[in-house]
Amino acid sequence: MEIVFVVAIAENGVIGAGSAIPWRLKSDMQRFKALTIGKPVVMGRKTFESLPRPLPGRTNIVITRDAGFRAAGAVVTTSSADAYAIARGDALRRSVAEIAVIGGAEIYRQWLDRADRLEVTEVHARPEGDTVFEINQAEWEEVARVRHPAGGDDSADFSYVTYRRRP
Repeated sequence: MEIVFVVAIAENGVIGAGSAIPWRLKSDMQRFKALTIGKPVVMGRKTFESLPRPLPGRTNIVITRDAGFRAAGAVVTTSSADAYAIARGDALRRSVAEIAVIGGAEIYRQWLDRADRLEVTEVHARPEGDTVFEINQAEWEEVARVRHPAGGDDSADFSYVTYRRRP
C-alpha cells in the first residue's frame, strides 16, 4: 500500500497562512481530484474544516485530538494508527493501491516516515505564511517535473513535481 502526499508548496516552503492557502490555483484542482478520486484521503481537522464539503468520491478520514469531534461525510479518529487501519481497509475494499495524505502540516509530520511518494504542486511564488513543508533532498529523489504557466484563475506559475523516497 503506497502512502502518497498531495501538497502544494511555495518556493519558500510555505503551505499555509492563517489556516488558509495563500494563493489561488484553480488549474491545480483537476490534478488534485485525479490524484485522490476513489481513494481514502487522510487529513487533519483544520484541513477538513477548510473544505466547503467532504470530498466526494473519496473516503474522508479526519484525525483530531478532539475525541468529541463529529463530521458528516467523514470518518473521525484520534490516532494516526487508527487512520492508517481505516484507510488501508478502505483502499483494499476499493481495490486501490494508494492512500492519499492531504494535510495539514501536523498530519504530514506524523505520516512522513511512512510516505512513499510526494505529489507536489510547486507554486512559483514566495508568499508570507505561518505553515511550512520542507523536502529533505537526501531522503527524496525528484523523478518528474512539468512546469505550467498561470492560467486565467491562477495567481502564480506552478510545476507538478513527483518525488520518490530514496532507497
